[in-house]
Amino acid sequence: ARPVTPVGIAAELLASVVGRLDGGTVDPDVLADLARAHSLVAGLDDYVARCTSPASPALVALEERTRAEPWGDGPLEQEMLSGHVEGAFLRMLVAVTGARRVLEIGMFTGYSALAMAEAMPDGSRLVACEVDERAVAIAREAFAASSRGAVVDVRVGPAAETLYRLALDGESFDLVFLDADKAGYAAYLDRLLDLDLLAPDGVVVVDNTLLQGEPWAPASGTPTPPGAAIADFNARVAADDRVEQVLLPLRDGVTLIRRVA
Repeated sequence: ARPVTPVGIAAELLASVVGRLDGGTVDPDVLADLARAHSLVAGLDDYVARCTSPASPALVALEERTRAEPWGDGPLEQEMLSGHVEGAFLRMLVAVTGARRVLEIGMFTGYSALAMAEAMPDGSRLVACEVDERAVAIAREAFAASSRGAVVDVRVGPAAETLYRLALDGESFDLVFLDADKAGYAAYLDRLLDLDLLAPDGVVVVDNTLLQGEPWAPASGTPTPPGAAIADFNARVAADDRVEQVLLPLRDGVTLIRRVA
């Protein structure tokens, strides 16, 4: 899998620099410092994973299934998987908040949904929105094989339409995980707040808010459209008096948002 987080990209770049300078006329102290920087960055994700509680067998199987799928050149790719550490983080959030009503906007193959479902008590419900039928099919296989899969209520179709229907039904959620099309993030957050889909003490968890470093250090000098969308979203949230937020450098960036007004 190619690196898709700021840490992973930085590790690859440092490895390239060290490899090109090794054996040349560079000051040995400079080369040693570069090698040390590479070691620190390249080893971080593996160390964090080793120090995080292991994923369940159902989640391990789902990750393997997702990575084995020949996604080709379409809009989906295996790197969209939340994965072990972020899944554990979401599971922990659900457990410590006691969330019984969870909404996921952008399910992909269901890893994050299943991770959260594993921490939800009996009688809870997780509504997962996904537009891609191929990803939904893989997710449903995983849910059927898990004792917690029945918690997940999959809604196939554009998430914006699903949100309106949920609002009409008077639904509200204790925790929302947003991991969908980046250009739609701002509109999704507005709908959650304007349609009262977020419970009074609810939390919105937004993925990819560092997006490979593009919001502050795009590789080509100009961010891609998704990178620009994330930069705009982050700035918009920071200026929104309705909410308070914290951006965590977990994988590709995770922002926690709660309503204060």
